[in-house]
Amino acid sequence: MTNQTLAGTSGALSSALNINAGIIHAAFGSSPDLIHRDFQASLSNGTSVEGAVWYIEGMSNSTFMMQSLFSRGGSHSDCSTVEEWILYYKTRVITEGSVKMLHTFDELYDKLLDGHSILMLEGSSSALSVATKEVKARSVEEPNVQSVVRGPREGFTEVLGWNTAMLRRKIANPTLWFESTTLGTVTKTTVAVAYVKDLVAPAVLDQVRERLAQIDIDGVLESNYIEEYIQDKTFTPFPTVFNTERPDVVAAALLEGRVAIMVDGTPFVLLVPALFTQFFQSSEDYYQRADFSTLIRLLRFAAFFLATLTPSFYIAISTFHQEMLPTTLLYNLASQREGVPFPAFIEALIMEVTFEILREASVRMPKTIGQSISIVGTLVVGQAAVDAGLVSAAMVIVVSITAIANFVLPAFNMGIAARIIRFGLMLLAASFGLYGVFLGIIAIVLHLCSLRSFGVPYMSPMAPFIMGDQKDTLFRIAIPRMKNRPRSLHPKKLRRQK
Repeated sequence: MTNQTLAGTSGALSSALNINAGIIHAAFGSSPDLIHRDFQASLSNGTSVEGAVWYIEGMSNSTFMMQSLFSRGGSHSDCSTVEEWILYYKTRVITEGSVKMLHTFDELYDKLLDGHSILMLEGSSSALSVATKEVKARSVEEPNVQSVVRGPREGFTEVLGWNTAMLRRKIANPTLWFESTTLGTVTKTTVAVAYVKDLVAPAVLDQVRERLAQIDIDGVLESNYIEEYIQDKTFTPFPTVFNTERPDVVAAALLEGRVAIMVDGTPFVLLVPALFTQFFQSSEDYYQRADFSTLIRLLRFAAFFLATLTPSFYIAISTFHQEMLPTTLLYNLASQREGVPFPAFIEALIMEVTFEILREASVRMPKTIGQSISIVGTLVVGQAAVDAGLVSAAMVIVVSITAIANFVLPAFNMGIAARIIRFGLMLLAASFGLYGVFLGIIAIVLHLCSLRSFGVPYMSPMAPFIMGDQKDTLFRIAIPRMKNRPRSLHPKKLRRQK
């Protein structure tokens, strides 16, 4: 076979079976998972035609293909030509799954790598693709990151087809539409855009389509690849794209007029537009009484401020503004810091970095011992640091409160934002005291107000203030009184219930 023949690996299929086989094997190299089986197809005139089947081991149900081919398709046709045999096999033998005629190598490779089986005959310049995909994935389980006390226990998996089915079960309405596209010139990852046709704002949907169409990358292995491409601003600690692995959260977002981006190979689904207050809400807020949910939501906002500001306020007050403390407390802090060789900023920095190391170690360690490392390790290291005179006991308390408050946040990426901001405010507190802290807070608020998520102000409905949307922001009123969808999302139908 000439090099010129092998070079046409993306052109039309040849009518010569050996040429097609050579091109396919040249494209895949010597990959052992590419299975090739030869067979003989009997025609009505008594002649036999050479045929071949290809499939990827572990991705295709080879048993189904072989049984249908050799038990039914190879010797029971009444066809006089190759084209008639292929048509007979397509319409009479294969009665399950989808069957498609292929005419180019690009189509053949896409179907083969998607778990399909490919059938070809000598003398035919087309191939038959049979849907024999065999999905092997973990079963539906409760999400580890977003667990709830009351509510559904199911979470998305790595299989896109299962995820769309779970979403269909939540929203049993034909207006739930899916648009499929392929991203990654090498990986060819399937990406689905989900939305409720009668609710989503056309401007938001058009932006999603446009930004996805602009992605040009060789591979998409996780939804974060797409998130970094479609987010409005890159240089911000605050997430402008929401991610979740809970079907009920995605269904609720779609019913508000949002758009979901689902990626094959990951359980994490992207939701846009994403607002600041959305990261402090949990699906469990709507499965509990409104008064209790409101208190918990306010607690989350308070925890965010504690996680962000506690170390910086301690540094500023203990370094520059001691007169703000009661005399007794001031004497206690002074006696604790008597043997500490570092200023408050270095002291806080040592403890914060140490805790971040322990936190990261607990994530990477096996689950059975990971949690014990973060809790016991912090207590042991903190007590040892106090006994050694490296830090004061008050600083250990401050860092512990900060860390615990960070765990209260339901969205992990908003917790990361709080951790990043915390170090910046600590530096301002060490340099300018409370003046620096408040200047930092003002800068953060201005930055938040400047952010947008797919055309929607990030701080809405607080800035700009939308009175009708306050029913489900800082507070959550009873569900029967939440008659409208969020105005900030500009849904086609504002009214949710009569």
